[in-house]
Amino acid sequence: MLSWNQLLGEPELEIRLLRKGHETRAAADLHCADCGRVPLTGEQVFEFDQGSVCTLCRDHHSEVPRGVSPVRHVEHGVSVRRMTLPRAA
Repeated sequence: MLSWNQLLGEPELEIRLLRKGHETRAAADLHCADCGRVPLTGEQVFEFDQGSVCTLCRDHHSEVPRGVSPVRHVEHGVSVRRMTLPRAA
């Protein structure tokens, strides 16, 4: 049975994997509905009927947002975990 390396060659395989990862991440990224910018980790995102809006575009909306939430790190809830240390007696 042939391996991926024999079928595509190493450079082509690397390019395909990078492209696949980039496309997957780009589809999952949160974008501002007004300016299209990806908000930074820790920045507040405001939820309106038209979509999510970044802090920079918030002033362009006169209505009250449905919700406000911070942008979380990509690894939040996956590999970053808070650990409690045992208290010393």
